[in-house]
Amino acid sequence: MTTTFPSISISTDRLVLRPFDMADVPAYIEMMNDELVTAWTDAPHPYTQVDAERWVRRIAPAERTQGNGIVFAVTEFLTQRLVGSVRLLNTDRRTLATEVRYITAPWARGEGYATESVLALAEWLFRDQGFERIELRTPAGNTASQQVAQKLGCISEGVLRNARIARTATEDGGWTDIRTDLIVWGLLPEDLEGVAEQLADAGGYGTYDDWN
Repeated sequence: MTTTFPSISISTDRLVLRPFDMADVPAYIEMMNDELVTAWTDAPHPYTQVDAERWVRRIAPAERTQGNGIVFAVTEFLTQRLVGSVRLLNTDRRTLATEVRYITAPWARGEGYATESVLALAEWLFRDQGFERIELRTPAGNTASQQVAQKLGCISEGVLRNARIARTATEDGGWTDIRTDLIVWGLLPEDLEGVAEQLADAGGYGTYDDWN
């Protein structure tokens, strides 16, 4: 049985999903220090050059080589500018299931890039890799991320109460941890039937701030 995903790139009309490289480090640092990314992820804050280089050189590649998932830098096809990242993790080869997470750079929000990249990844995963389930877990307060799940045709399956640590800004300019519920979404191959056409008929992938 195959235990790792292949090292590949995936293209859409507007985007290229590819492995991270060192040229992405400056843009990645800027993205990861955005206040919404700080609030809703467990990434180090402030996010430093050392953190970014460790991510590009070691952590992201190891997700694939160790069999846990795969990580993509998401770039604009025309400009090659980094618009975000999307990753698969917690992959179970026996059940052919995995979890997806995504982040969008502040300047790229409102263009539907998260929806487009996750859709492309899901189509590849179901069609070419034979997977049967993708799971998304969105913090209860992250409505933009929930909209991405809804646009993709994901089904809300329940709530994991008090299951994630998020962060909130303090009056002195710092951050403090808070607990939050997680909404669990499931996506099966049949859920994707007609999604791309529906999005096209609706005028595109979205105009909301699909940051996460």
